[in-house]
Order: sequence, then C-alpha cells, then structure tokens
Amino acid sequence: MKLVSISALLVLILAGCSAFTPPQPWEKGALAKPAMSMGGDALEQRNALHIYASKENASGGAGVGGGGCGCN
Repeated sequence: MKLVSISALLVLILAGCSAFTPPQPWEKGALAKPAMSMGGDALEQRNALHIYASKENASGGAGVGGGGCGCN
C-alpha cells in the first residue's frame, strides 16, 4: 500500500511539471527588463561590491588575486 501511494504521488508531481507553459509573446517584454536579469540591478551590485570591499578592508578581493596585506 505504501509503495502504491508513493508511486501515485510521484506520478502527480511529474504530471504537474507539464502544466507550466512557456511565456507568451506579450509576456516576454516584462522578462527582458534589466531588473529581471540573473545578476539584478547593476548599480545595486556595484554598491554591494563597494560595501563588501569596505568591510573586508582589502583591495582586489573580488575576482582578483591578492589582498590588503601585500601577500599575493
């Protein structure tokens, strides 16, 4: 009985995936806005990076080797 209920639940979950449809052409305009990108707002990212660098008290800590101590 337990195996039947688990398999029925699995079938329902997998059937739910087919219910989603791709966005319609008139919906794609909202998805193309810069705020909808994976990275988010560029100004917000720049400010967050500035705050992170200020708190770490090091230069070059974001993607570049080395730090504030001079020991590259």
